[in-house]
Amino acid sequence: MSAIFNFQSLLSVILLLICTCAYIRSLAPSILDKNKTGLLGIFWKCARIGERKSPYVAICCVVMAFSILFIQ
Repeated sequence: MSAIFNFQSLLSVILLLICTCAYIRSLAPSILDKNKTGLLGIFWKCARIGERKSPYVAICCVVMAFSILFIQ
């Protein structure tokens, strides 16, 4: 089953995208800052979510890891 049709997999993909974009922006901000609009602006927006909502994203990552490891 693909990640689009499985809700838990979709959440995992979104969390990984947010964390990856925030990490890339911390290493090389110029890569994501030049594409603030358009299709590639999604990555810039994910990086902003990862930076500004980092405690909530971290809690979601821990809950998702617990869910994947022990519930599935």
